[in-house]
Amino acid sequence: ARLKNRIESCRNVAINKLWHEDIARLEQRESAELKALVASIRKYPDLAERLALINSVDGIGLPTAVAILVRLPEIGRVTREQAVALAGLAPYDDDSGDQLGVRHIEGGRKRLRRALYTASLAASFRWNPQLIKLYQRLTAAGKEHKRALVACARKMLIFVNAVVARGTPWCGEPPMRSFPVT
Repeated sequence: ARLKNRIESCRNVAINKLWHEDIARLEQRESAELKALVASIRKYPDLAERLALINSVDGIGLPTAVAILVRLPEIGRVTREQAVALAGLAPYDDDSGDQLGVRHIEGGRKRLRRALYTASLAASFRWNPQLIKLYQRLTAAGKEHKRALVACARKMLIFVNAVVARGTPWCGEPPMRSFPVT
C-alpha cells in the first residue's frame, strides 16, 4: 500500500518502474503464502470444514476467512458477544457518574479487526444484501461512514460465528416466517 501511494507522486521513471516490479513481486509472494496456508489448513478436516463455512458467508473471501480462522480459533464455540469482544468490535461506553460518554470500540485482536473492517467495506456496498441494508439504514439515521462500517464488521462476525456454531453454510436470505404476523 505504501508503494502504491508513493507511485502517485513519483516523477522518476526508473524508480517508478522499480516500485511497480516490487508491488508485483509482493503480490505474487502474498498469493503464494495464502495458497500454502490454505493447503496446510485443508490437511485437517475440522479446520477445512470451518474454513468452508466461514467462506460461505457473502462478502467474506478466502483471505478474510483464513484470517478469522487463524486469529479467532474460538469461532463457533463462544457467544456472539464474546466473539465480537475478542475481535475488538464491541462497543464500550465512557460513562462516569451522570456524564454520558461516547461509545467506542477498543481492545481485542487488532489484525483480525482490520481484516473484518476491510471485508465489511466491500460486503456492505456490494456482496452481502443484509449488510447493504444495515449500512444504508445506519447512514440514513445519521451515523458516520466509519461507524456504520464497524457495525457491519460486527454483524459480519456475528454471521460467521452463527454459521460455524450451527455447522451449516450461509443462506443469504433470512428464513420466511411460517406463522402469520398479526
